[in-house]
Amino acid sequence: MLSIEGAIGPATADYVAGGIASAAEAGVPMVVIRMDTPGGLDTSMREIIRAIVNAPIPIVTYVSPSGGRAASAGAFILTASHVAAMAPGTNVGAATPVQLGAPAAPDPQPPAEDPNQAGADKPTGTTAGNASEAKARNDAIAYIRSLAEMRGRNADWAEAAVRDAASLSAQAALAQNVIDIVARDNQDLLVQLNGRSVKVGGGDVRLDTGNMVLSEVGPNWRTRLLSVVTNPNIALILMMIGAYGLLFEFMNPGALYPGTIGAICLLVGLYALSVLPVNYAGIALILLGMALMAAEAFAPSFGILGIGGGIALALGAAILFDTDVAEFRIALPVLGAVAVASLGATLLTTRLALKSRHAKVVSGREEMIGASGRIVDWDGSSGHVHVHGERWRACGAGELHTGQLVRVVAIDGLTLSLEPADYRHNRS
Repeated sequence: MLSIEGAIGPATADYVAGGIASAAEAGVPMVVIRMDTPGGLDTSMREIIRAIVNAPIPIVTYVSPSGGRAASAGAFILTASHVAAMAPGTNVGAATPVQLGAPAAPDPQPPAEDPNQAGADKPTGTTAGNASEAKARNDAIAYIRSLAEMRGRNADWAEAAVRDAASLSAQAALAQNVIDIVARDNQDLLVQLNGRSVKVGGGDVRLDTGNMVLSEVGPNWRTRLLSVVTNPNIALILMMIGAYGLLFEFMNPGALYPGTIGAICLLVGLYALSVLPVNYAGIALILLGMALMAAEAFAPSFGILGIGGGIALALGAAILFDTDVAEFRIALPVLGAVAVASLGATLLTTRLALKSRHAKVVSGREEMIGASGRIVDWDGSSGHVHVHGERWRACGAGELHTGQLVRVVAIDGLTLSLEPADYRHNRS
């Protein structure tokens, strides 16, 4: 027995498809998929259905426990199974595909027929605005009808589940030939399966479940890890950690820890994006935001680039995942945390830039201005001075003498201009 609970995603598809393959290799006579799902990703649903349709052993899908449902993608999986079963108090249906959570556009009303144009070609009424939704809906209708016809179930209702979001209770589904069994529990399911014949591959298989014991197989560590990293919120957080880690490493070469952790997180985040339905405009905005924030770090603009990068990151994260399934969208708290972190990084960079702007110069030619030294020898208005452990040629106005403490006020080539060290103090 395999269990599908919650939204169907890449981790669920890996778990179910892998479980069916392992069961077939081990010679297990039958696989039961216990399901309670609100739906999920189309790509993951189709992967599970391919595993069921091509399985060399019977696959029984059981919507359980009472109060559970097989909605949206779950209705497709239930229809594709060799045996479809439901517990009392469950429901199936509502399989209409929705783009980005927007309500599906109603079918356009055909224009009133002109009696003078009887038999002439009529416009279809399809507009550019609903063409993509109609395409997705018609594809889903054809898919679920083919699955229902393959299993000898009510294809008309299956079409209504997609076209009109129709839904049925367990008893109503049994009465309309949408499912095969209504079972109270696992034991009742095995009793009703006993002696039933199902088509598997090219032949019929008679189920003998009289002495069968169901053994539940949970997801392994790989599937659990995949379930964590393919959570859109976790994927986004990993991407942000990776980006900031690499940014800090570039700002402080040799730190190692930020770069190492950032690279690992970034690669894991990119893997998660590769198996999730992403919007390329969202990815482009995130990359633009990272580039602007990196530019702020290396060429401070006093916040303009950083704020623009933060806005681009937030907008990109908001539209990153192209799905109507709520479980595979970015949560608002995570989105807010990303925006705050980006703003914080910008403020930190701006503060460091302002601090650096007003800080005393500590290297280069400019650092010599204001440096103190002691005259080594002096003749009239020129001589040599010892500054920073080096002997420099110097000139200066006023009464200067050997051994006197002086301050550098200017530099011309390799000649320093001096004034007495206490000159400013006396002048003030």
